[in-house]
Amino acid sequence: MTDGPVIGIVGSGGAYGRWLAQFFRERMGLDVIGRDVTCDTALSERELIERSEVLIFSAPIRITPDLIAEYVHIADGIEGDRLWLDITSIKSTPMAALLKSQAEVVGLHPMSAPPRGPTLKGRAMVVCEARLDRWRSWLQAFLSATQADCVQASPEQHDQAMALVQGMVHASHMAQGALWRELAPAVGGLAAIEPFHTVGYELDLTVTQRMLAGNPAIYQDIQFENPHVSPMLDRLVEHVTRLRDLVTTGDDDARTRMREDWLGDSATFFGDESLDRGSRRFERMAHLLADLGSADSLDVVLPQDSPGSLRALLSVFEAHGVSFDSIHSSRVSNGELRFRLGLPGDTSAAELAAAVARMQAEGIARLLSPDL
Repeated sequence: MTDGPVIGIVGSGGAYGRWLAQFFRERMGLDVIGRDVTCDTALSERELIERSEVLIFSAPIRITPDLIAEYVHIADGIEGDRLWLDITSIKSTPMAALLKSQAEVVGLHPMSAPPRGPTLKGRAMVVCEARLDRWRSWLQAFLSATQADCVQASPEQHDQAMALVQGMVHASHMAQGALWRELAPAVGGLAAIEPFHTVGYELDLTVTQRMLAGNPAIYQDIQFENPHVSPMLDRLVEHVTRLRDLVTTGDDDARTRMREDWLGDSATFFGDESLDRGSRRFERMAHLLADLGSADSLDVVLPQDSPGSLRALLSVFEAHGVSFDSIHSSRVSNGELRFRLGLPGDTSAAELAAAVARMQAEGIARLLSPDL
């Protein structure tokens, strides 16, 4: 390892703690030690504090402030030349607890689940600087290495924004999940609804399914631990109730008010430029969903991730007269570079099989699709 600081992680065996440990070891070449608050006895709290030059709290939201307070008490001032960070979806209470220490203090919120790839490229990271001096250069190097889109905010601004970005969005999708559970069986279940799908339906259903497949404690704490969520929910209920009342009334005046209040006034607020940008983004998502949902495709991985590898892959298919409608790439957690290759409907099965066989025989790519 390098001469950089020793990283200590206080967590509960969560995915982000594991991702951070791997990131610091593999991307920054740093020593990482840690303690699981639920079961770890190999390293005491005091030992972790003494050995960690950068200490990161990556625990469930609801226990983080008390956990930090415990470490402040145990540290008893020896942390004065260290950097303490927290990685939570709420910032005001954890940072208030951190500021009771003698350490330099910064709050972080990566705005996504731990990525499959090695960095946070393309994802936002909220950075709340509270007390930062001698560790500034190191923090900037760390943030740069994550490749995240960093945005500066105060803890209060962050929590107010999260009531909308997370609290409102999650609440809406949890409500949708409950409605699908209650109403979908009457029309045959989700499978029966699928042929009627729209792009908006697919996007909403995907987000809801992603949430339901995740850690429920995270979504619970985002609703319960942010004081700005409850007032937001009051307003959300108010708007949905008013919409229901107008629909129940059903006359021309009610229809006009709905168009004006829920569509016209909101469109004016967003503005033409924002609406145009959103429409273009929606169209891109529609094209992407269509490409990724096509049964006529191949999923391959390039074992030699180097310049020219994709060209070599494409040349094999070109030699056999096989063209592609679309090409999409992604990098997964083990570092593999995968490609999804969309095929025209009139692709020759024989030529495709020959191209795939040659591709694998020459070690250019490995087929991931279960069938051709």
